[in-house]
Amino acid sequence: MIVERIVCGPLDTNCWLVGDDEGGPLVVIDPAGDAETIRARIAGRDVASVVLTHGHFDHLGAADEIRELTGAPLLVHADDAGAVTSAEATGGMLFGFDHRTAAPDRTLEDGVVVRAGTLALEVIHTPGHTPGGICLFGGGHLFSGDTLFAGSVGRTDFPGGDARTLRRSIGERLTPLPDETVVHPGHGPDTTIARERRLNPFFPRA
Repeated sequence: MIVERIVCGPLDTNCWLVGDDEGGPLVVIDPAGDAETIRARIAGRDVASVVLTHGHFDHLGAADEIRELTGAPLLVHADDAGAVTSAEATGGMLFGFDHRTAAPDRTLEDGVVVRAGTLALEVIHTPGHTPGGICLFGGGHLFSGDTLFAGSVGRTDFPGGDARTLRRSIGERLTPLPDETVVHPGHGPDTTIARERRLNPFFPRA
């Protein structure tokens, strides 16, 4: 698997370019802004899909531009699909950003596999930060959006957030993953499930 990080957008969001190691098409995860930078890093490669881990403004600022540039469909979990079309619902208006997208081309559900060449990423529905928050898991890598950070989790005080639901998502959906899983979050540095199991106060304790 090829994994490339681009830190972009108004809140230094991690946009991820993910592909197989055979030069196949890419999956673009959370194109938060700086469309020209993302475009340069794509460098003419095919893009199979653009995936949003959730519907907040700081993860989707360049989604329409990248979709138009590449012709790739925009994929969002069904529970956040309505939010992405409204700057108020994405939270952008609270911070002075009119960030929204056109309606997604397809919606995602738990267990769906996003494919690009030989790459396969399974959708893990992890509500709590938003109702439609997801992680993408495959090849020993987890793209966790704002569900899980190194040492912390995404905030739950925005509309649609729920701290108890987020803790349940982590306990039921992420705790069972292998220790060696590399976690690529929506903000900040990479981590591993083993590290978060030991140190993250939001992980359940035995």
